[in-house]
Amino acid sequence: MLENQKILVTGPSSQVGFPVARELARNNEVWGLARFRKEAEREKVEAIGVRTYAADLAESSFAELPDDFDVVLHFAVVKSGDFDYDLAANAEGVGRLMSHCRKARAFLHCSTGGVYQHAGNKALRESDALGDNHRVMMPTYSICKIAAESVARFAAREWQLPTTIARFSVPYGNNGGWPWFHLMMMKAGAPIPLHPERPNRFNLTHEDDYIAMIPRLLEIAAVPATVVNWGGSESTSIEEWCAYMGELTGLEPHFEETDQTIGSVILDPTKMHELVGPTRVDWHDGIRRMVEALNPELLASGRKG
Repeated sequence: MLENQKILVTGPSSQVGFPVARELARNNEVWGLARFRKEAEREKVEAIGVRTYAADLAESSFAELPDDFDVVLHFAVVKSGDFDYDLAANAEGVGRLMSHCRKARAFLHCSTGGVYQHAGNKALRESDALGDNHRVMMPTYSICKIAAESVARFAAREWQLPTTIARFSVPYGNNGGWPWFHLMMMKAGAPIPLHPERPNRFNLTHEDDYIAMIPRLLEIAAVPATVVNWGGSESTSIEEWCAYMGELTGLEPHFEETDQTIGSVILDPTKMHELVGPTRVDWHDGIRRMVEALNPELLASGRKG
């Protein structure tokens, strides 16, 4: 991992940002930028050795934020459903942040596989069509993420700031994630929505892998910005991971087909493998470790190992 660096992490209390900030704070000076509307979130981040800075990406000028960071990891995202606010925070916000941090040697902008046009079970390459993928669940998300990528591309060129735009897929781990939400639905006996175009496949990305990949993602930052898929080397389906959690816990998943949910988003990992390398955590192992960490009481007798 990085050592003796001054690092800015946005969204440091989030599911993804928190384990990243915690790991980096061991050997670096880490600052965490977020709205911190809940004091408990600020205290949680400060407890791992991160210096906090409260700011709203939609309107902050970052006047009191240092501008001498070595690298910036931009994980913050706003999903309020209000297009004006979400575009200001996600698109304009990344532009202002990159302008303020233009002295950095590298900027990692965390985008999403949700920027791609839905294509069923086709593995999507970085050159494939973009579209309003997540509209049915998060109406502003895909459009704002595409807009943010465009601003990040401009800012990289305008300020000669080496940038990587990483299109992330389904993070999970001991800090939770989409599979954990499905586990909670299984526990409650609630139906899990599935797109009718089955199987519903995604690239689960364990926290051990995405943390380990960050140094290399920063190394490949460039002008123009490097765009790369970022997800598990092997895709799997909601159906498969819920069935496996059922084996571990004895809980039975109940599925409900609906077109009011996100369909498959499968990332082609070819470019990631060339530039960054493969992921290492098998999804079965990652799911088991997640259940052991968050809900050990649900593990069925004899299945814990």
